[in-house]
Amino acid sequence: MSHPARFTHEKIPLNINGVQVDLAVIHRAGPKAPILFLHGFGSTKEDYADITLQPSFDGHPFIAYDAPGCGETACTDLSRINIPLLVETAQVVLRHFGVDKFHLVGHSMGGLTGLMLAYGEPERVLSFVDIEGNIAPEDCFLSRQIHDHRRDDDARFFRDFIERTRLAPDPASALYAASLAYKVRARAVRGIFESMVDLSDNGQLMEKFLALPFPRQYMYGMTNSHLSYLNHIAAQGVQLACIPNCGHFPMYSNPVVMWEHIKMLQDRVQTLGAAVLESDGTARSST
Repeated sequence: MSHPARFTHEKIPLNINGVQVDLAVIHRAGPKAPILFLHGFGSTKEDYADITLQPSFDGHPFIAYDAPGCGETACTDLSRINIPLLVETAQVVLRHFGVDKFHLVGHSMGGLTGLMLAYGEPERVLSFVDIEGNIAPEDCFLSRQIHDHRRDDDARFFRDFIERTRLAPDPASALYAASLAYKVRARAVRGIFESMVDLSDNGQLMEKFLALPFPRQYMYGMTNSHLSYLNHIAAQGVQLACIPNCGHFPMYSNPVVMWEHIKMLQDRVQTLGAAVLESDGTARSST
């Protein structure tokens, strides 16, 4: 029995600041506002593929891809991969697909990439769902291991990292660890982790996040309710989304609630936009 395609899956050859990348992408077209999804470290574009099974997102075009060094994407120079290169990748992908304004969703490494992307071009972003992306030094519980458990051999560090992750008590951590060796190139890990730590410690990420002028949601698992900045960012207008029965990986532990909260923020944008149009129309009719 054949089924209609849920999305298009293809490889796109790109030049990212002199690095040749054969980018693995899934995407679909549609009449509504597009959504750009950015996966986390050790994950892939398939984290978001089930958007096509969510009726509430019918009509929304979307783009998700494997970041350089991850999944099915091939990269000619793994040593060049870091957060700035991942931001440039997102910019090139948006140009390739002719996307102007878009909703943004990023998890962990993808949340940090999304923050830097949005801060650089805030006028293009309609909303931002940041799923436990780095906005403070305390968020480097995975990436800071590149310093806390230092190894000169990249392959050895990654093997040890996978084993520590497998034994960690965070929900879905063992499930996540099981595929890490297949989803990330070991030589890409150091550049990614070092740049994540540097930005978290020195990049004024909290200031950047709170300065974004569009609706933002910070999504986190219930086991991370201890994060010190949650009340602070909520007081600054950031919508909090605590996912029950979940740690760092809502797409593995509680995807139904994850999708509900993503849609909630995007619906808020639509409501705000309609209110602005109505207000503008009222103002025009009274002049």
